[in-house]
Amino acid sequence: MRTTFTIPLIFLLIVLGIGFAIGSTNLPGSWYAGLAKPSFNPPNWIFAPVWSVIYVLIAFAGARTWRRAPYGAAMLLWIVQMVLNFAWSPIFFTWHRTGLALGIIVAMLLAIVGFIVECRLMDRTAALLFVPYLAWVAFATLLNAGIFMLN
Repeated sequence: MRTTFTIPLIFLLIVLGIGFAIGSTNLPGSWYAGLAKPSFNPPNWIFAPVWSVIYVLIAFAGARTWRRAPYGAAMLLWIVQMVLNFAWSPIFFTWHRTGLALGIIVAMLLAIVGFIVECRLMDRTAALLFVPYLAWVAFATLLNAGIFMLN
């Protein structure tokens, strides 16, 4: 019983903890406020709640994948997308490198798709947990591309 909750809790604490740390130390600030943005740019307040929900889904998908195949391709793709996810904010918001951030988010999008493809037969639930993440990152990719082109 104890191990049933231990792995998901560890994944949840890691993903939310690092996500919160990165988010709170790489804030949009005045630089971002001064950028030209696409017409579909959402209000800033929406990002924290959306990412919080998505990070919970990512954590549970990671925990499920770890239980089934901790050294498999799906787990590797999960780790790759997390590294890219956590790298994006400092590169975009702190270093102001919108072009490099665009490359990272495209790579992240590909890793997310790869994870879904790898998991679809092994663990359909883990794959489905990544679908909202895929949709949000696809939108964020368009947003990043728009900001890159406008500035």
